[in-house]
Amino acid sequence: MPVITISGPEKVSKETKKEIIEKTSKIVSEAYGLPIQTITVIIEETNSDNVGVSGEQLSERLNK
Repeated sequence: MPVITISGPEKVSKETKKEIIEKTSKIVSEAYGLPIQTITVIIEETNSDNVGVSGEQLSERLNK
């Protein structure tokens, strides 16, 4: 059964997470031809201090 992990920024509302889970589950279910009940979506919230982009800490890039 597919497990989809989405990494993204912290501070996303519960409503937005709900929408992400619903839409992702639907698309993956259709793509694999599986019942939506077999799809698991995990949202991992990541602090921008813990992400590097182009060799630079994301939190620093956002503060420029």
